[in-house]
Amino acid sequence: SSMAGLQICSVLVTGANRGLGLGFVQHFLRMPNPPQWIFATCRDPKGQRAQELQNLASKHPNVIIIPLEVADPTSIKAAAAKVGEHLGGSGLNLLINNAGIAKPNSLDNETPENMIQIYTTNTVGPLLMGQAFLPLLKKAAQGSPGSGLSCSKAAIVNMSSYAGSIEDMYVWDFGQIVSYRCSKAALNMLSRCQSLAYKEHGILCVALHPGWVQTDMGSRGSYKPPLTVDNSVQGMLKVLSSISEKETGAFLDWEGKVVPW
Repeated sequence: SSMAGLQICSVLVTGANRGLGLGFVQHFLRMPNPPQWIFATCRDPKGQRAQELQNLASKHPNVIIIPLEVADPTSIKAAAAKVGEHLGGSGLNLLINNAGIAKPNSLDNETPENMIQIYTTNTVGPLLMGQAFLPLLKKAAQGSPGSGLSCSKAAIVNMSSYAGSIEDMYVWDFGQIVSYRCSKAALNMLSRCQSLAYKEHGILCVALHPGWVQTDMGSRGSYKPPLTVDNSVQGMLKVLSSISEKETGAFLDWEGKVVPW
């Protein structure tokens, strides 16, 4: 199996109620030896949009649903405390910052409110998540043998997007999505900063482009994106199982190819 290389005791996924987040939870459950703890977070666990996640959690005791709004620092701190309680003395191996929002707008119609709201969720959120979960990630790294970096030891995975590439203005004609592009370009810089700051603690950091995926967010208008959630998540998990310190701070796609900055 492509995921055989990934041996993790615990993982946290934000935005886990649908799309790629839910896909990650489903794939972790299908592993030959699934994580002992899968912390699935979303804004409204009791809401209609989290029904599928609730069904999974009722069947699998290793899925722990935690309410988390990544735009709210208090919510992040509370979630980190809850996760710490569940883990007891052990650390968190993998943090997947997947929660994100987009508001399609042309450059002419972009507003300060949009810019700030999207930056707060897509960029500030992952920054605060890294800060809040650093002690648990450090603990996982310390408890893992060997000096190298890997996603099985301790890692932060930031769900980025090719739309954040400055060098290659990906599908500009399809959608200007300026606020989203800016937030992802900034997230890429955050990933670089995290990779440098957290390397000494044994934590790998990577920015991932999941491909153009058939999700609520990816499917806009009449165009159907080429990739299913299943294929994307499978590809990303394969990438995560194979990367090491060489790739910390990199911007990779779901097939492991380097995406231009």
